[in-house]
Amino acid sequence: MELTSKIYVAGHRGLVGSAIVRKLEEQGYKNLVYRTSKELDLRDKSQVDEFFEQEKPEFVFLAAAKVGGIVANNEYPAEFIRDNLLIQTNIIDASYRNNVEKLLFLGSTCIYPKFAPQPMNEESLLSGVLEPTNEPYAIAKIAGIKMCESYNRQYGTNYISAMPTNLYGPNDNFDLETSHVLPALIRKFHEAKIANEPSVEVWGTGSPKREFLYSDDLADAVVYLMDNYNGNQFVNVGVGKDISIKEIAEKIKKVTEFNGEIVFNTSKPDGTPRKLVDVTKLNSLGWEATISLDEGLKKAYEWFLVNEVQAVTSASN
Repeated sequence: MELTSKIYVAGHRGLVGSAIVRKLEEQGYKNLVYRTSKELDLRDKSQVDEFFEQEKPEFVFLAAAKVGGIVANNEYPAEFIRDNLLIQTNIIDASYRNNVEKLLFLGSTCIYPKFAPQPMNEESLLSGVLEPTNEPYAIAKIAGIKMCESYNRQYGTNYISAMPTNLYGPNDNFDLETSHVLPALIRKFHEAKIANEPSVEVWGTGSPKREFLYSDDLADAVVYLMDNYNGNQFVNVGVGKDISIKEIAEKIKKVTEFNGEIVFNTSKPDGTPRKLVDVTKLNSLGWEATISLDEGLKKAYEWFLVNEVQAVTSASN
């Protein structure tokens, strides 16, 4: 990418898209285009086609998606598979028909089988049964990977895919009904502290292990891949280290300065027992994560206090 290249970031207001925009602006890219969901419904093919014909972006970061945690995936499976298939199909096909030079599709490590060997490497895709709680979302993301690969094979396009591990950071979703585990725990512990509650309930046994990547690290990785990678196979993006839900809950308890107890509700689902990605391929390309979990949690909580708590307080006054 040149600093003057026209770059479209789909999903620029979300956790991933906003981090990509920050990274591009920080590196001096000036010609960025994006639209809000009210201005452009990415599920509508005619709207997407019109946008691409008018704007003619040269590079595309496909970070727009319908995302959520276990609760949201269980409650809205039809929306998760439908909306994600529509968004990515419309953008990938419009990119091809409007001669986009290069596209980067962002998926998720939930594409891997529930009991994939740990750490999960790129060759494990489609080697076993998916985790049932997020299967519709995972199938949509697998379809996106295969669509990029197929367009490359048939049309000679340069569409690459990146599969990030669990993400957190600015512009995360902190809604307890639809969020992922880390932002949900930040909200839970903060609200329990404010209300002087004696305990915080955490779903499951606390034993599953998860890997967490700060969103600014992901943005740095995908901009790096856009500039340095042209392979057909997707690339895992992570830190290469994981931590139990119990340990992450204890870290968040410390960051939020909550003084009560942590109670694990073992009647609730644990989800996949472990999700650690093999980042050998990414590291061999010359990129490694730099933001530690402790540093990232501190930044995420500070952002939550300013943008979630203060925003609610201001709106109520």
